[in-house]
Amino acid sequence: MSAAQTRTRYWPVQLLRAIPALVIGLVITFSAIHTASFGLITFGGFALATGILMGWGSFRLEDRQLRAASLVFSAIAAVSGAAALALNSAGPGALFLLVIIFGATTGFLELYLGLRTRGRHDAARDWIAVGVLTALLAIAVLLVPADYSLAWSAADAGVAARGVLTSQIIVVGIFGAYAILVGVYLAIGGLSNRWSALAEPATSEPVTGQ
Repeated sequence: MSAAQTRTRYWPVQLLRAIPALVIGLVITFSAIHTASFGLITFGGFALATGILMGWGSFRLEDRQLRAASLVFSAIAAVSGAAALALNSAGPGALFLLVIIFGATTGFLELYLGLRTRGRHDAARDWIAVGVLTALLAIAVLLVPADYSLAWSAADAGVAARGVLTSQIIVVGIFGAYAILVGVYLAIGGLSNRWSALAEPATSEPVTGQ
């Protein structure tokens, strides 16, 4: 299969993965409610959509080991998402645990996909970058103290405002920032590969995942 054909086959996966990431990231950004329940619902939708799209994308990969790794990624993401949606009232502990599991496992698998195909597949750079971001998501959530709580107050033009910054608010915010970064990166990568495929002659050298 030529390089142009490889791009034509896989770039839609990158663009489609960008859509739920950007939508959910923006929903979190513009929402004032960062509760654990809200976090579980938004994370669940993101993880489930990512799992479905990676599963579909698996069958656009020629190498069997890459396809197997992508299918495992798909299963973990889909199960994590379904569990988050089903446990949306379980509280902060469920949110932290599911995000950490998702981040650690799928981050590793996406890094594997990227490193194994570095220089031979157009999605390799995006797999590496998103894998790193996903692993960092797990680390960031792991470092947030579960019992963190900080009361704050501010006054602006004579109007006082106060509230409490909790660990669940921080984790939902971290996840929202992660989703936007991943969405932007995948959108740029997918469009770049699509444009490259249109510009490249159809008689390119074969590209394999070996």
